[in-house]
Amino acid sequence: MEHLIELRDVYKIYPMGEETVRALDGVSLSIDSGEFVAIVGSSGSGKSTAMNIIGCLDVPTSGSYLLGGVDVSTMGDDQQAEIRNKMLGFIFQQYNLIPKLNVLENVELPLLYAGVPSEARRRRALDALERVGLAEKRRHLPSQLSGGQQQRVSIARALAGTPSVILADEPTGALDSRTGREVLSFLKKLNREGDTVVLITHDNSIAVKADRIIRLQDGKVVYDGDAHDPRAVVSPGEEEQEGQA
Repeated sequence: MEHLIELRDVYKIYPMGEETVRALDGVSLSIDSGEFVAIVGSSGSGKSTAMNIIGCLDVPTSGSYLLGGVDVSTMGDDQQAEIRNKMLGFIFQQYNLIPKLNVLENVELPLLYAGVPSEARRRRALDALERVGLAEKRRHLPSQLSGGQQQRVSIARALAGTPSVILADEPTGALDSRTGREVLSFLKKLNREGDTVVLITHDNSIAVKADRIIRLQDGKVVYDGDAHDPRAVVSPGEEEQEGQA
């Protein structure tokens, strides 16, 4: 079966003075359509580098990245930008909404850049706002919304592009815990409706809301499996420390 996302023996190596840093050190993983997967790890684990490669924002030093069966790891910037616009929807910690545009205009903006005609653009934006429960706020400015509502607008903006994958990078990082839970429940709802969600986080309590966890440590995959298995939230180093305690 063809995977939606597949990294094959991916390395990302950066020169740091006389030394080299292996941000990704031979990572292989696959994600299928309809999954809700959390890629988790502490600072420096390689999770942000993995997200940048999955999101076609960076390319591997070596190895292959296949998205929808197409090897995008050797594509140029323009080709990657096209793939990004067609197949990927991004949700960031900071909502990245344009303050002077209303909610509907913010959701429409990526579609405008993608050349979607005006009528189709508006219909898709309204449909996306309906899905996140904010259609009635479409004329509001971002400053008139709560933090949770602003993040839901950014989710709608991602959905309006009808992406194959929703990439959520620390989507609750700027929110209080209650509002963060609401946003995660929206992501779970979208996944139940058939969307593929890849969540990037350093927080185990957020990662376990996914169905599957891929844990990175020092640029390597150290766990890939059920999010509810106790091993999913304990790194090998932590297991050793617990054993010595």
